[in-house]
Amino acid sequence: MPRSARYALALSAAALAAAAPLVQAAEPWSLENWPTKHAFADGTELSATANWAYDTVDFSGDRGYGSAATALRDSGHYRRREFGMSLKKKDVYDFTAVYDFESKLWLDVALRMETKALFGTDLGRLRVGYFKTPVSMESVAASRAGSLMELSAASQAIYQGRRTGVEWSLERPRYALSAAYFFGHDLQGDNPGTTAAGRAVWTPIKEKARVLHLGMTGSVEDPHGYRDGRGAYFGPAARFRARPEAGLTGVRLVDSGTLRNTDKIVRNGLEALWIDGPWSAQAEYLHATAQRENGARDFSADGYYLTGSWVLTGESRPYNGNNVGNVKPAHRYGAVELLARYGELDLDDGGIAGGRQRDLTLGMNWYLTSHFKCQANYVRVKADKGPLSADPSMLEMRAQVQF
Repeated sequence: MPRSARYALALSAAALAAAAPLVQAAEPWSLENWPTKHAFADGTELSATANWAYDTVDFSGDRGYGSAATALRDSGHYRRREFGMSLKKKDVYDFTAVYDFESKLWLDVALRMETKALFGTDLGRLRVGYFKTPVSMESVAASRAGSLMELSAASQAIYQGRRTGVEWSLERPRYALSAAYFFGHDLQGDNPGTTAAGRAVWTPIKEKARVLHLGMTGSVEDPHGYRDGRGAYFGPAARFRARPEAGLTGVRLVDSGTLRNTDKIVRNGLEALWIDGPWSAQAEYLHATAQRENGARDFSADGYYLTGSWVLTGESRPYNGNNVGNVKPAHRYGAVELLARYGELDLDDGGIAGGRQRDLTLGMNWYLTSHFKCQANYVRVKADKGPLSADPSMLEMRAQVQF
């Protein structure tokens, strides 16, 4: 699709969404209250959920000298086509099942129970099913609520993904704790192994528009080997890599390659979030070590990012479930947010030249209503991998609808 056509499609979706609030008074139902839920007499609520996002990306600048950056190509297509359902009864349970028809992957499929409903005393929540592992605050936020269009390089490389398991979590006004154990394959039949993980959060300030969140996370993964359909055995391994802040490309400018003979993968993270009215800042430091056997040297990856946000229209980023969400507009013309993020990722270790990546992202979000969101990101990337280097820049746009 030509560049002009991709931009026209994205901007047309934005224009339609922008016009909708101006006529909502004549509609039989408000665009802020879509009829996607049904409540039963006993308080049980059945809901449909969706998150559809159409992206465009245009690369420019130095495409690299014989590096993988030469494969960066302008593109425009759906980034996400998520659809699911949830069934919940307040203070008793909630069940969620979501599938992404774009990536053809299952997302969260899990049942969570309130211990107060089970035992008569609030001892936290119990969850069983397929859900996100906790290391990387940025990664465990809902995909629809991303501040910037893509995760930081550090989060991409070190975040483990979703696994099948059980979790206990406890949230109090000034702190939150969780512990989880994951086992077996993921729902795609990949990544065999087990993982023990935990998260601890302290919130000395936790008000409607003022939050100070400090947290730490950790996990220990025991990857297992497997046999393919022809009986060939593949031993346990690890791999750390990241895209150049563009989800529409499969190119990775930094990549550790497959680390065979991996016995354990230890991940750790430190996280901080500050919200004060329309201003907010979020930062994380992430570290992972692949402990290897049979004489192979251990490999460590580490990285960080710092994101700043200013909502020009005066709203505040909501804080719930120990993470941030989309801004809810207080004006008929929506809410506008400006953002900046700087991040670094280091994959050079243990005699392996996985590469180093540094990137700066400038972003703007327009929350037209609670269901329509438009994003624009400008990204500069500097990557070095052995003797190769790349210095691409990109302009990305997204039109998103969710409920």
